[in-house]
Amino acid sequence: MKDNTILTNLYTPITLEPNHISVALSDAHHPIFQAHFPNNPLLPGFVLLDMSAKLLHVKIKRIQKAKFLKPILPESLLHFHSEAKEKRLKIVVKVMEEKVAELIYETA
Repeated sequence: MKDNTILTNLYTPITLEPNHISVALSDAHHPIFQAHFPNNPLLPGFVLLDMSAKLLHVKIKRIQKAKFLKPILPESLLHFHSEAKEKRLKIVVKVMEEKVAELIYETA
């Protein structure tokens, strides 16, 4: 089945391990970066939330915390480190070794 979401061609998976996923973002020509923002492309926070849920195969019941610490630029290599406890999932997103976001979900 073809994926026709806004995430189509936005990233390429590099590492797919249970608690660690790495993806390479596309360049600034992707429609998401063209729209947000044309002269200063950044990955929108809502897209990072959607990406993390899809990559980690979780259904989000509630977002307990979404802390965006640094801008995420095109062509970044993102590392998603996850830790699950009962119905709570904590995700730390890093670029290189620098934390760029911290997400905590209540999962369904």
